[in-house]
Amino acid sequence: MYPPLTALRAFEAASRCGSFSAAAEELSVTQSAVSHQVRHLEDWLGAPLFVRGKGNRLTLLPHGAALAQRLTASFGEIEAACRSARQAQDPPGLVIAAIPSVAVCWLIPRLDQFRRRHPDIRLRVMYALHGQAIDFSDVDLALIFSKEGAPRADGVRVTSFLPGASTPVCSPSLAAELGKSGAYDFTKATLLHDSGVGGWQRWFARAQVPLPRAFEGPVFEDFNLLRAAALAGQGIALCAGAIIADDLRSERLVELSSVTVHDDCAYYLLDHQNRGSANREAAEAFREWLFASREQDARMREAALDARDAYVAEQDQVPHQV
Repeated sequence: MYPPLTALRAFEAASRCGSFSAAAEELSVTQSAVSHQVRHLEDWLGAPLFVRGKGNRLTLLPHGAALAQRLTASFGEIEAACRSARQAQDPPGLVIAAIPSVAVCWLIPRLDQFRRRHPDIRLRVMYALHGQAIDFSDVDLALIFSKEGAPRADGVRVTSFLPGASTPVCSPSLAAELGKSGAYDFTKATLLHDSGVGGWQRWFARAQVPLPRAFEGPVFEDFNLLRAAALAGQGIALCAGAIIADDLRSERLVELSSVTVHDDCAYYLLDHQNRGSANREAAEAFREWLFASREQDARMREAALDARDAYVAEQDQVPHQV
């Protein structure tokens, strides 16, 4: 007689998650359903698997721990086999995960260049959510943001990709309004915040400028929302120049100061080293294109800054008529 598969799945989830409620959330069922399935398995085995303590705390008995360990490995093998079977029918191609800011502002506007260069490589682009681990069983490369230096992960090559240094930017119309008297007057504009007000506090301290009284503008919990507000002329935002390079180059946004914050933050490329041979060559081609595009952006940015400095110097040398 075969053991009850549903009960085994419920027990494995409960033992791994540490509670019936967490297992229920993972399996999208009720807590009572998980408890019922575990009881069913214990009845089938003729022995308890947990010691149930106060507050529904679960402690695995030795034979329960041994069973849970083997079940976790077995369910992992089943999942991998099913994934392979599904991909054999419809191969996913090269899977790229990118946080929304990189995906929307940097990657997608350039992606057609890669597709023209490598029309034979199928691409699948998905979001990577900040703060959540990347599932490299489904992802080949990932572009993420980190405030705490290069992340570490087994079997993953981590490469610094773009700097996170941020400067104040706003729309051209707002910049013209703020710069009527010469230097940009930050006290006359709304300050736009990304997740919190800490960025602007650090910027004013570094710029050695008094913090404006009207300091607390709207807070945006996503970089793309912050950028959209800046593009719409709603205020000044602190944005990473490397991410909004296209906006600066096309003058959709104007940089108001060279003083930076978030210099210790960066965007990283995570490259799964244990991928199958079918995607290894495609991943290397994508890496090569990615960094070539980054270097091209850097050269264009440097040329634009040189042109701006030359223009300013030229204007300073023009005699002013009284």
